[in-house]
Amino acid sequence: MADDPRRHTAAARPTGASGWQPPEHEIEPAYHPVQITRADGSWAVGRINAWWRPAGAQAWCRVRTMGRGEAPAWMPFDPDRLLLLPATGI
Repeated sequence: MADDPRRHTAAARPTGASGWQPPEHEIEPAYHPVQITRADGSWAVGRINAWWRPAGAQAWCRVRTMGRGEAPAWMPFDPDRLLLLPATGI
């Protein structure tokens, strides 16, 4: 059985909890382009397509990497890994 991130404190939640999703009624749809910095120092362009903001804990976002065929994944929002890009033109 997959580990449920809701059972952990914000600091101890597992990253990349594949297959897990927060309660549907708590998900906020979004469309925000991001630059994703990977652990190996490489980067990719993607988008945040949903937010989950549990009370009193760190915000999580569902991120889809563009052009790589990867499934969207929930992860804690970390501004060191996810650089928000402009969503609209000038």
